[in-house]
Amino acid sequence: MSMSRTNRGAGAERLVVIGGDAAGMSAASRARRLRGPDELEIVVFERGHFTSYSACGIPYWVGGDVSDRDELIARTPEEHRSRDIDLRLRSEVVEIDVAGRGVRVREVDRGAESWTAYDHLVIATGARPIRPALPGIDAPGVHGVQTLDDGQELLDTLTRTQGRRAVVVGAGYIGVEMAEALINRGFRVTVVNRGEEPMSTLDPDMGRLVHRAMEGMGITMVNDAEVTGLSTGVDGRVRAVGTADAEYPADVVVLGIGVRPETGLARAAGLPLGRHGGLLTDLSMRVRGHENVWAGGDCVEVLDLVSGRERHIALGTHANKHGQIIGANIGGGYATFPGVVGTAVSKVCDLEIARTGLREKDARRAGLQFETVTIESTSRAGYYPNASPMTVKMLAERSTGRLLGVQIVGREGAGKRVDVAAVALTAGMTVEQMTALDLGYAPPFSPVWDPVLVAARKAASVVHRTP
Repeated sequence: MSMSRTNRGAGAERLVVIGGDAAGMSAASRARRLRGPDELEIVVFERGHFTSYSACGIPYWVGGDVSDRDELIARTPEEHRSRDIDLRLRSEVVEIDVAGRGVRVREVDRGAESWTAYDHLVIATGARPIRPALPGIDAPGVHGVQTLDDGQELLDTLTRTQGRRAVVVGAGYIGVEMAEALINRGFRVTVVNRGEEPMSTLDPDMGRLVHRAMEGMGITMVNDAEVTGLSTGVDGRVRAVGTADAEYPADVVVLGIGVRPETGLARAAGLPLGRHGGLLTDLSMRVRGHENVWAGGDCVEVLDLVSGRERHIALGTHANKHGQIIGANIGGGYATFPGVVGTAVSKVCDLEIARTGLREKDARRAGLQFETVTIESTSRAGYYPNASPMTVKMLAERSTGRLLGVQIVGREGAGKRVDVAAVALTAGMTVEQMTALDLGYAPPFSPVWDPVLVAARKAASVVHRTP
């Protein structure tokens, strides 16, 4: 195998990065700030057309809240190249040779292939939308939404199609957000969800609140329904989504079933994967057992600080942190990523949805005994104008009172309150300790007892109860 080592400085090492979005470009940029081009050559291979963009913003671009695709791009390829990063778009890595320290790269548009050697390798291949092997799943008009290219293809379909019927398969974050985006585009939307309620990251009793809000927007919710196939018309385009009990007409279908780590390359190279299919790393984001291979972003599994188990969470916040840590370590510094507590926030219309820590089934799976409390409160003092209702659910460990998880559903001002719980989880606080937190108060912002603290007080009163 012939390895390319052209255009490198005398004595310089080479860093090869697979993937040009959050984790990959953060790693490349951080390494470049710490080591100049005479010390470290940086080559990034990205199979798409874009780099350093917000995938989380795609539903808002599709829905029209963000008017221009380029608003989602944090840094252009030209900006990266101006910083002495050799960024190669439309270049897909198709093989990793760990023993030989090289990657085989295919030019997407021309098909030409070549090998490139590395001294350090960063795998930042992200995640891919789950696309079950169902009849019609690859028909024109069926879209996954993970990259800017995916978003552009979906927008092109929405513009071309003359029908106004859309079916979203799945009701996780992407499914719920895309349902709202399609409503904003003037489509009649049906969401087919195999779960008991939308937002499986919540317990079903909290997901029910999301269900009601979606129906209030005019979205048809079909729960407890498994898709069995997609029907196509004579033109080959999708025309309906079928379940065991019904068929739902569709001019466009969006898959919001979730994502899996994109780790086919890593698996073929013999790198260690966890039970969720993500790469396993140490605290420095180095792939376990491989001194010169690093990984970050949606393709890795991370430690859950509450349960003590590895889990897969695809979020840009983590990806950017991973990249910074990898770049610091390759650049000669020192940094670690301790883990996560599983914080996420979303919205449907004006309903804000937030969670952190464990759900009930997560706590049971971890072997924890716990108590749950649910309280109703308001975003502001009840007498202040526009105070809106808010529901807070809290899980705490029995006897010890350790906070295990919080879920919040409410209107304006509800979602970001989850950050208080995220800090408390990270600090290992008990619900009793939380009741003493000195949070900001004024009637326009909160009741005199913040809703999170009301839930903590109620949880503290029950956790010492013997079974």
